[in-house]
Amino acid sequence: METREQAESRREENLRKWQVSRRRLLQLLGVAGVAAVAAPLVPSLLRRGGNREAVADEGAAPARVRQWAMVIDLRRCDGCQGIDLPPQCTEACIQGHYGPEPMEWVQVYEQELSGGGTQFIPTPCQQCQNAPCVNVCPVGATFATPEGVVLIDQERCIGCRLCMAACPYDRRFFNWGDAPVPPEAQLADYDPEHQFPAKRGTVMKCNFCPHMARSGKLPYCAQACPTNAIYYGDLEEDIATNGLELVKLSQFLSENQAYHLKAELGTKPRVYYIAGHGQAVGRSPDHEGRKPTRWPWQERAAGAQTWTR
Repeated sequence: METREQAESRREENLRKWQVSRRRLLQLLGVAGVAAVAAPLVPSLLRRGGNREAVADEGAAPARVRQWAMVIDLRRCDGCQGIDLPPQCTEACIQGHYGPEPMEWVQVYEQELSGGGTQFIPTPCQQCQNAPCVNVCPVGATFATPEGVVLIDQERCIGCRLCMAACPYDRRFFNWGDAPVPPEAQLADYDPEHQFPAKRGTVMKCNFCPHMARSGKLPYCAQACPTNAIYYGDLEEDIATNGLELVKLSQFLSENQAYHLKAELGTKPRVYYIAGHGQAVGRSPDHEGRKPTRWPWQERAAGAQTWTR
């Protein structure tokens, strides 16, 4: 098993390799600069629940709209037992989005295997293309973008929580009070893509980090994964990366018999899984137990409250 020093050394090496992979990804996506990783969308589409129709400039060629997807390779996921830490995908998401306690937008479940032992299953919002949450929202606060990402506009949300009841993956969270987040989180200009500052009486969830894709970066969870188990890519270009390698997405899914969680419900998620229990990184299914998630804020905004789900 790796020591913490060995893990840190490997993370640094992975970061260097990722810089090369990232440049190669941009080349394969056919873009000239970092800002053009994702095809242009009407800015109002992703701000305050504006117009959701992509409109091209007069005389310009039609823009190709990306179709973001994620693949989680459970063969490589050991719940961060190898570095003796809580799941780093969860903690990176919390820090990147100022996630209020106890919200785990990427929750790592430990699930029993039929043959004995356990596996870890990182579970973000599944970004369903037939999303029950979108179907039941009475005010259009939950909506899908042309890129296939499901967002919440907290400025429209009325806190009815119908979407929470409809979500079969339990991936939505309610702000019961003034969120326990650091003071700096209150200074940001609100946008549905990053969802802070958190608003009391509204619902929040994983947003799939499309704003990071547009700057040529992987989502926080994928960047932080010490075993590179999380791939992020574009179904339109049929490519994905975990920061170390590039794969042809359709082939990668087919060859590894990728599956969806609760596929029988017909929700058509954009998150795919490859079966495993961490064996590719040396984990035995008998090594049970994961460390609890931590919220790092040393100082919290004035009036902040904590609650339980």
